[in-house]
Amino acid sequence: MFVALEALTDRDSNRRDVAGSVLGDLLRGNALDADSTRLAVGRLVGLAVNEPVAVVRESALNSISEAFNHHSLPLGIVQPLAAAMPTMEPGLLAHTLYIFGVTHDSQARPLIEPFLNHPDTDVREEAERAAAEITASAAG
Repeated sequence: MFVALEALTDRDSNRRDVAGSVLGDLLRGNALDADSTRLAVGRLVGLAVNEPVAVVRESALNSISEAFNHHSLPLGIVQPLAAAMPTMEPGLLAHTLYIFGVTHDSQARPLIEPFLNHPDTDVREEAERAAAEITASAAG
Protein backbone atom coordinates (compact mmCIF):
# COMPACT_ATOMS: atom_id res chain seq x y z
CA MET A 1 0.00 0.00 0.00
CA PHE A 2 2.76 2.46 0.92
CA VAL A 3 4.50 1.98 -2.43
CA ALA A 4 1.24 2.85 -4.19
CA LEU A 5 0.68 5.86 -1.93
CA GLU A 6 4.14 7.14 -2.76
CA ALA A 7 3.56 6.59 -6.49
CA LEU A 8 0.50 8.89 -6.36
CA THR A 9 2.98 11.79 -6.46
CA ASP A 10 5.15 10.39 -9.27
CA ARG A 11 5.97 12.80 -12.11
CA ASP A 12 4.72 10.22 -14.63
CA SER A 13 0.93 10.35 -14.97
CA ASN A 14 0.83 6.68 -16.00
CA ARG A 15 2.45 5.71 -12.70
CA ARG A 16 -0.03 7.90 -10.79
CA ASP A 17 -2.85 6.21 -12.68
CA VAL A 18 -1.57 2.71 -11.89
CA ALA A 19 -1.05 3.63 -8.24
CA GLY A 20 -4.63 4.86 -8.00
CA SER A 21 -5.86 1.60 -9.51
CA VAL A 22 -3.71 -0.50 -7.16
CA LEU A 23 -5.18 1.34 -4.20
CA GLY A 24 -8.63 0.71 -5.66
CA ASP A 25 -7.88 -3.02 -5.76
CA LEU A 26 -6.90 -2.91 -2.09
CA LEU A 27 -9.99 -0.89 -1.19
CA ARG A 28 -12.29 -3.17 -3.23
CA GLY A 29 -11.33 -6.12 -1.10
CA ASN A 30 -11.28 -6.13 2.65
CA ALA A 31 -7.48 -5.99 2.84
CA LEU A 32 -7.19 -2.63 4.60
CA ASP A 33 -8.22 -1.74 8.12
CA ALA A 34 -10.17 1.44 8.86
CA ASP A 35 -7.08 3.59 9.47
CA SER A 36 -5.33 2.41 6.30
CA THR A 37 -8.54 2.95 4.34
CA ARG A 38 -8.83 6.52 5.61
CA LEU A 39 -5.18 7.19 4.75
CA ALA A 40 -5.56 5.79 1.23
CA VAL A 41 -8.84 7.61 0.60
CA GLY A 42 -7.42 10.89 1.90
CA ARG A 43 -4.48 10.64 -0.49
CA LEU A 44 -6.75 9.66 -3.38
CA VAL A 45 -8.95 12.66 -2.67
CA GLY A 46 -5.86 14.87 -2.86
CA LEU A 47 -4.98 13.31 -6.19
CA ALA A 48 -8.51 13.77 -7.56
CA VAL A 49 -8.52 17.41 -6.51
CA ASN A 50 -5.07 18.37 -7.78
CA GLU A 51 -4.50 16.05 -10.74
CA PRO A 52 -4.43 17.73 -14.17
CA VAL A 53 -4.92 14.47 -16.14
CA ALA A 54 -8.57 13.39 -16.37
CA VAL A 55 -7.78 9.66 -16.65
CA VAL A 56 -5.81 9.77 -13.40
CA ARG A 57 -8.57 11.73 -11.68
CA GLU A 58 -11.04 9.07 -12.82
CA SER A 59 -8.88 6.27 -11.39
CA ALA A 60 -8.67 8.11 -8.09
CA LEU A 61 -12.45 8.64 -7.94
CA ASN A 62 -13.13 5.01 -8.87
CA SER A 63 -10.80 3.87 -6.11
CA ILE A 64 -12.44 6.18 -3.56
CA SER A 65 -15.80 4.68 -4.50
CA GLU A 66 -14.44 1.19 -3.82
CA ALA A 67 -13.67 2.11 -0.23
CA PHE A 68 -17.37 2.50 0.52
CA ASN A 69 -17.99 -1.19 -0.25
CA HIS A 70 -16.49 -2.22 3.09
CA HIS A 71 -16.15 0.95 5.11
CA SER A 72 -18.33 3.77 6.29
CA LEU A 73 -16.35 6.95 5.76
CA PRO A 74 -17.20 10.43 6.99
CA LEU A 75 -18.08 13.22 4.60
CA GLY A 76 -15.14 15.24 5.89
CA ILE A 77 -12.61 12.90 4.30
CA VAL A 78 -14.12 13.31 0.81
CA GLN A 79 -15.52 16.84 1.10
CA PRO A 80 -12.39 18.44 -0.46
CA LEU A 81 -13.62 16.96 -3.75
CA ALA A 82 -16.23 19.72 -3.83
CA ALA A 83 -13.52 22.29 -4.56
CA ALA A 84 -12.58 20.44 -7.75
CA MET A 85 -16.12 19.97 -9.05
CA PRO A 86 -16.10 23.14 -11.20
CA THR A 87 -13.15 21.70 -13.19
CA MET A 88 -14.60 18.20 -13.59
CA GLU A 89 -15.98 16.71 -16.76
CA PRO A 90 -19.49 15.19 -16.46
CA GLY A 91 -18.21 11.64 -15.88
CA LEU A 92 -15.99 12.78 -13.03
CA LEU A 93 -18.82 14.85 -11.57
CA ALA A 94 -21.05 11.78 -11.56
CA HIS A 95 -18.40 9.81 -9.64
CA THR A 96 -18.05 12.60 -7.12
CA LEU A 97 -21.79 12.90 -6.60
CA TYR A 98 -21.97 9.15 -6.04
CA ILE A 99 -19.25 9.43 -3.40
CA PHE A 100 -21.08 12.22 -1.59
CA GLY A 101 -24.28 10.17 -1.62
CA VAL A 102 -22.73 7.03 -0.15
CA THR A 103 -21.46 8.98 2.83
CA HIS A 104 -25.14 9.08 3.90
CA ASP A 105 -24.39 12.43 5.51
CA SER A 106 -27.15 15.03 5.27
CA GLN A 107 -24.45 17.72 5.16
CA ALA A 108 -23.56 16.44 1.68
CA ARG A 109 -26.95 17.56 0.37
CA PRO A 110 -25.82 21.18 -0.35
CA LEU A 111 -22.90 19.74 -2.34
CA ILE A 112 -25.28 17.62 -4.43
CA GLU A 113 -28.29 19.88 -4.95
CA PRO A 114 -26.69 22.34 -7.42
CA PHE A 115 -26.26 19.41 -9.82
CA LEU A 116 -29.93 18.37 -9.81
CA ASN A 117 -30.41 20.79 -12.72
CA HIS A 118 -27.11 20.13 -14.51
CA PRO A 119 -27.34 20.15 -18.34
CA ASP A 120 -25.79 16.66 -18.55
CA THR A 121 -28.34 13.87 -18.05
CA ASP A 122 -25.88 11.49 -16.34
CA VAL A 123 -24.84 14.16 -13.85
CA ARG A 124 -28.48 15.00 -13.08
CA GLU A 125 -29.38 11.34 -12.62
CA GLU A 126 -26.41 10.72 -10.33
CA ALA A 127 -27.29 13.83 -8.31
CA GLU A 128 -30.83 12.48 -7.92
CA ARG A 129 -29.53 9.06 -6.80
CA ALA A 130 -27.09 10.65 -4.36
CA ALA A 131 -29.81 12.85 -2.86
CA ALA A 132 -32.14 9.85 -2.60
CA GLU A 133 -29.39 7.83 -0.90
CA ILE A 134 -29.03 10.52 1.76
CA THR A 135 -32.81 10.82 2.19
CA ALA A 136 -33.20 7.04 2.52
CA SER A 137 -30.44 6.77 5.13
CA ALA A 138 -31.93 9.66 7.11
CA ALA A 139 -35.36 7.98 7.10
CA GLY A 140 -33.91 4.60 8.07
